[in-house]
Amino acid sequence: MKPIFILSIAMLSTFCLQAQTAINFEQDNWESILNKAKETDKIIFLDAYASWCGPCKRMSKDVFTHAEIAPFYNDNFINAKIDMEKGEGPELARKYQVRAYPTLLYIDGNGEVVHQALGYHDPKQFYELGKKALDPSSRLSGLNERYTKGDRDPEFLYQYARASMNAMAADGKEIAQAYLKTQSDWKTPRNMELIMDAAESANSDLFDFILDNKSEFEALYGEEVVAGKVQRMIINSLGEVEGDDVLVQVESLYNRAYPENAPRLIANFKMNYYGMIGDNDQFAKAAIDYFDQYGSEDSNELNNFAWAFYENVDNEAYLEKAVGWAKKSVELSDEYYNNDTLAALYYKLGQKRPAKKAAEHAIEIAKQHGDDYSSTQSLLDQIKKM
Repeated sequence: MKPIFILSIAMLSTFCLQAQTAINFEQDNWESILNKAKETDKIIFLDAYASWCGPCKRMSKDVFTHAEIAPFYNDNFINAKIDMEKGEGPELARKYQVRAYPTLLYIDGNGEVVHQALGYHDPKQFYELGKKALDPSSRLSGLNERYTKGDRDPEFLYQYARASMNAMAADGKEIAQAYLKTQSDWKTPRNMELIMDAAESANSDLFDFILDNKSEFEALYGEEVVAGKVQRMIINSLGEVEGDDVLVQVESLYNRAYPENAPRLIANFKMNYYGMIGDNDQFAKAAIDYFDQYGSEDSNELNNFAWAFYENVDNEAYLEKAVGWAKKSVELSDEYYNNDTLAALYYKLGQKRPAKKAAEHAIEIAKQHGDDYSSTQSLLDQIKKM
C-alpha cells in the first residue's frame, strides 16, 4: 500500500499546484462580494466581460491562469468575474459605466471604483495594473485627488494621463493636454506615444501635429497604425456634420492627410459610417466593396464584420460573403468566437449541416479552454430542429 500512498501525495501536490495557477473567482452575488471585501479589507477585482468578447476569452485563457498572476490576485484581491449582459451584469454595467469589454475594475468594499483599465492586458501589464490598484498613491482615485489639490508636476501629469486614458476616463485627454503644455519638445518618443493615444479629433492641434510630423510617427508605429489613428480622428470630428456633407468632409480630410491612400481609407470609412448610422443596406454594400477590393488578414476584423452581417443583414448573397469572411477568420485563427459566428451565419442561411459542424467545433474549443458556450449550445439546439 505504500506506493499507493506516495502516488496519492504526488497527485495531491499536483492538484494544489494547478489550483494556484488560476485566479479564484467568487461565485456569490455582488452584495456578498462587497461584504466580503469589507470584512477582509481587500479590494475587489471585477472582470466585467461579455460572452462574445474575444479579448475577454484570451485573458481568461492566457492571463488569469498565469503562474505569477494567480497567486498575486488570489492573495491580494477578492476576485469576481461577471457577464455584463446576464444576471446582475446589466445593472452593474450601468452603475460602473461599462461601455467596452473587457473592463477591468478595482472596487472597494463600499462599491467605489479606485482604479480601472480597459481592454486586453498581457500578464506583465495585468500584474502592474494590480500593483497600482493596491497603491493609494498610484491608483486613479489617488491621482485624481492630487490633481484636484493642484499638483501639476510634469511626471505626475504624465502618469495620471496614462492611467486616465487606459481607463477611458472622461478627463484623460484634458490631463494629457495639461502635461503637453509643460513640454517644449513634443517629438520625444514618450511624448509622441502620448499624443498618439490622446489625439481624438481632426479638429485639434494634436491632429495637425500628427500630420505635420507624419513621417516621424510612421517611423515609430508604421504606416497602417498611423493611418488607422487618422481615420478614427476623422470619424470623431464628424459629430455635427450630417448627410452627404459627411462624405464630402471625409474625402477632403483624407486627401489632405493621405492623398496616396485616400481611396482605400475613404472606402473603409464608408462601411464604418453606414454601420454607425444604421443604414444596413448601404453598410452591407460598402463592406462588400471594401473587402472585395482590399481584403483583410486580421482575424478579429473579419469576424467582427461577419457577425455584424449576421445581426443586421438578411440578403442571402450578402450573407454568403460574410460566411467567406468568417471562414477566413477561422483559417487565420481557429477560435471559439469565430466558429460561433460561422455557425450562426450558416444557421441564418438555413444550411443545417455546416451550421451544426461549426457549432460543435466551437463548443469543442470552448470546452478545451473552460469557456462559457451556453449561447452556442442554444444555437446548436435550434440547428438540430431545422
